Amino acid sequence: MFSRLTRSACAGLRRGFGTTSQNHAKVAVLGASGGIGQPLSLLLKNSPLVTQLNLYDIAHTPGVAADLSHIETRAEVKGFLGPEQLPDCLKGSEVVVIPAGVPRKPGMTRDDLFNTNATIVATLAAACAQHCPKALICIIANPVNSTIPITSEIFKKHGVYNPNTIFGVTTLDIVRANTFVAELKGLDPARVNVPVIGGHAGKTIIPLISQCTPKVDFPENQLVTLTERIQEAGTEVVKAKAGAGSATLSMAYAGARFVFSVLDAMNGKEGVIECAFVRSEETECPYFSTPLLLGKNGIEKNLGIGKITPFEEKMVAGAIGELKASIKKGEDFAKSMK
Repeated sequence: MFSRLTRSACAGLRRGFGTTSQNHAKVAVLGASGGIGQPLSLLLKNSPLVTQLNLYDIAHTPGVAADLSHIETRAEVKGFLGPEQLPDCLKGSEVVVIPAGVPRKPGMTRDDLFNTNATIVATLAAACAQHCPKALICIIANPVNSTIPITSEIFKKHGVYNPNTIFGVTTLDIVRANTFVAELKGLDPARVNVPVIGGHAGKTIIPLISQCTPKVDFPENQLVTLTERIQEAGTEVVKAKAGAGSATLSMAYAGARFVFSVLDAMNGKEGVIECAFVRSEETECPYFSTPLLLGKNGIEKNLGIGKITPFEEKMVAGAIGELKASIKKGEDFAKSMK
């Protein structure tokens, strides 16, 4: 009775948590022992979409894998420890999720993480390019506005670059926007969908409230306050944790939602749409987050920005300079690596 009720409740997790079945799906989580990696791995283990779950980190993965392996779902869990085991972790992987890196602390911006996380992401991206070049790569590690250009440049160096398979996971911005709008309007957050475009830091996070479904309206002063809260929601969590970390549980949820959408699309489900920070020609920035139609091999179609209000147009214009600088910083870092 208990396990049946538990499975029923877990199966009811909101949209995006996978509904189609698949014969096999091999997913690797790089940074699986961390604050995001552990709850993310738990959610992936709980999904019927995943049959092989490989966990990698530089510490504690055998314990995390042993713990998760006792859960009564079909995904087989294996732990891999240290750089020498990374190739075996990645071989045959169809989706790789990278939450590895250091979290933000009070007073830090996502860009303050650059020096440490850029090296980590570049190293892991190089391993992916060598051992699973056709996998769909989902980058959570911040600053996403720079780590996606880094990943792309590393894949180019290895001659295996495909812009349709490298994603910066910005889903947490959408999840937050949905939640905050629902709170203000008394709606079920599971039925609210706010596209969030641009990037994944401060003013580059651009919620398109005008495109929300169901349609909602806010007075201008409330719209400004809501937009600023969505943009600074990560800092809200960092401050509330008072030095104990950044958003981990909500990020794990958002990361899992994105992975399940990717797996659904790989399985042939039609009409799967998620926003992500990707190579783009939608603006003058070479990378930009917009709604994407996902398919069996990654991005099937970039759906673009669509019709937006003058308020939203102003936000897009204001984000371009910061985005370009973050992108260039990532590209320059990757190009300077030997």
